[in-house]
Amino acid sequence: MIEPVAEKDRFYSRLAMIPGIRPMPSVGSWILLQVQHPTDLARRVNRRLAPGVVSVPRHVDGAVRIQVADPRTNEELLRALREVVS
Repeated sequence: MIEPVAEKDRFYSRLAMIPGIRPMPSVGSWILLQVQHPTDLARRVNRRLAPGVVSVPRHVDGAVRIQVADPRTNEELLRALREVVS
């Protein structure tokens, strides 16, 4: 089993490779992503995966928030994010 910190680091690195997404330093099991059109991105990803997978935090302009999960779930989220921002 992958340790949570190792999976967060791996996931963060993979997110950083997606053009149009900039992961920001985050604490806990959440990662804040700087993106264009955060509300639209969250709506489109949530429709593909499940409601609430991507949220738009209040008081943080131009960002969405995602939770680090297990590697398989994270890969599904990476795929959906790539498709939505392309």
